[in-house]
Amino acid sequence: MELIRIIRYQDGQTSFRVVVKSLSSKELVRIQVPKPLDRNDGTFLMRYRLYDTVNEGLKIDVLYGDEHVAQSPYILKGPVYHEYCRCPEDPEAWQEVLSCPLEEPQIAEDFASFLSIDLQQMLREVPKRFGEERGAVVHYTILNNHIYRRSLGKYTDFKMFSDEILLSLARKVLLPDLEFYINLGDWPLEHRKVKETPGPLAIISWCGSLDSRDIILPTYDITHSTLEAMRGVTNDLLSIQGHTGKCSSLGKPCRSSTYYKYQVNVDGTVAAYRFPYLMLGDSLVLKQDSPYYEHFYTELQPWKHYVPVKRNLSDLLEKIQWAKDNDEEAEKIARAGQAATRELLQPHRLYCYYYSVLQKYAERQSSQPKIRDGMELVPQPDDNTSICQCLRKRSTREEL
Repeated sequence: MELIRIIRYQDGQTSFRVVVKSLSSKELVRIQVPKPLDRNDGTFLMRYRLYDTVNEGLKIDVLYGDEHVAQSPYILKGPVYHEYCRCPEDPEAWQEVLSCPLEEPQIAEDFASFLSIDLQQMLREVPKRFGEERGAVVHYTILNNHIYRRSLGKYTDFKMFSDEILLSLARKVLLPDLEFYINLGDWPLEHRKVKETPGPLAIISWCGSLDSRDIILPTYDITHSTLEAMRGVTNDLLSIQGHTGKCSSLGKPCRSSTYYKYQVNVDGTVAAYRFPYLMLGDSLVLKQDSPYYEHFYTELQPWKHYVPVKRNLSDLLEKIQWAKDNDEEAEKIARAGQAATRELLQPHRLYCYYYSVLQKYAERQSSQPKIRDGMELVPQPDDNTSICQCLRKRSTREEL
């Protein structure tokens, strides 16, 4: 799946035609192009998914009637690889193409507790502290762009989500060699303080909290919906933007077309994973104060992107009344929150975030990663149905 750009048109109609085809008439490729998503604010989102690699490149025509609009046509110079093509690229070039941010505030905050990561301490302590029978931790090693893992504990079925994003990354970019542990449970694990002896362990989790030291990655829900967009998931973070103006429950359009002007976000077990879906809608989001957070929360500000509500919800009615009495300001907050979340959760930003965490983790490890006893190779998906030929020149690890 690729996100090209937002298409702007002001008449509110969705009678656009988007045609995506190879630049070369000699290349026959399968390309899925669904209808543009109407965001109901004068913008449309166009998506496509390749099922074959295109060597020469792609031409994208955006037509209104028979006329090109929105600076169409677009030319993407080849090769353009499909999702399961294994052609990892030089990290610097890859990050430049994706316009990865130079710094992510949450990553900087997480690694402030870990100027050095003692791998030997991790090997000694993680299995005992977090890998017993009720554990939900997976031990990974990445060597030469191959993924190896072993499960620690009984509840590790969600490793399919961490596997799929790591494998997807490895198909696109040369990953650093490193060894790490991912917590697949809901709660963050490491509550030791930085000044304690022994110090905190650099556990990676999907959710953080004010009293923990876990390093945070985008949640499995966010990454899975991105990877499976236009395939196995019907309401991913992009398609849900075409349902704005309709009510939403856990990110899924309601059967009723009633528009909810206000949405209240309340924690579940930890941070509510429906929060990004609510923020992508048109509603003003009233967010419960919470000790839990996801990877992008630091980029959102109360009273700028959402309306804060006390932890015990005692001021909820008061805040709803404020929104009713200050409709213009409430609308401004809703739009700002929606725009910020759209930017923060674009697919390329999630890939950038994952790579940056792995890169910084590798830089801080004090010893060389190894394939440990009990680890198994996590295989890449078969690519028997599509031709995949790596044509771009990429640097070897020795050159890097």
